[in-house]
Amino acid sequence: MFSLKDKSVIITGGGSGIGRAISLLFAKQGAFVNIIELNQVAADETVAQILQEGGQAKAYACNIVNQGKVLEVFQQIGRVDILVNNAGIAHVGNLENTSEEDFDRIYQVNVKGAYNCLFVAIPMMKEQGGGVVLNMASVASSVGISDRFAYSMSKGAILTMTLSIAKDYLKSNIRCNCISPARVHTPFVDGFLAKNYPDNIDEMFDKLSASQPIGRMGKPEEIAHLALYLCSDEAGFVTGCDYPIDGGFTRLNN
Repeated sequence: MFSLKDKSVIITGGGSGIGRAISLLFAKQGAFVNIIELNQVAADETVAQILQEGGQAKAYACNIVNQGKVLEVFQQIGRVDILVNNAGIAHVGNLENTSEEDFDRIYQVNVKGAYNCLFVAIPMMKEQGGGVVLNMASVASSVGISDRFAYSMSKGAILTMTLSIAKDYLKSNIRCNCISPARVHTPFVDGFLAKNYPDNIDEMFDKLSASQPIGRMGKPEEIAHLALYLCSDEAGFVTGCDYPIDGGFTRLNN
């Protein structure tokens, strides 16, 4: 079950965290994993681990904000059976302390970056007879979270783009879903805490962990296993859905 044998997969942001976990798992399931990553060193490390474990993978240095570069890389890859739009950045702040520069930066990466990959991948999938798209949204797309104005905006866009793609390409045999994680313990989180809460990292880590009713943050591997199901043939009847994977965050925080 859940075989991805002979599937050509593109994963953005596959160099670390959730993207790396998805890349490693998909490779184990037989996929040829193409990692698109701004950080070439991180991407190469993921590829090296995949190759060491007997899988197939290749890394491409690419800023997904640049549509021309995205087109160039996708053409090099040649086929895309599965696209995982995982790359993204965060921002802390409400409306009043979110600058225009901050807003534009979040939009460019989280929204336009996903759009660019979709814009290139969907025609390729249509031409080859179908495909699967998985977008990485967030619980912030469904519930109000303090001081996440720009980030929530971007993930709300990911959620609604997911619905549009799923609706518009039903007859093209293209499925599109999204995952909405709550807090997941990744290097991204560690960097976020170090940057924004340098004087009380441990306290904030415990606070963020406790915000999930289950009592801890998620693990990247747990997100990867849900991604595997949604991208596999076993999920052939699933499209246009958002899957919270959140330790009870959206429904049990009452």
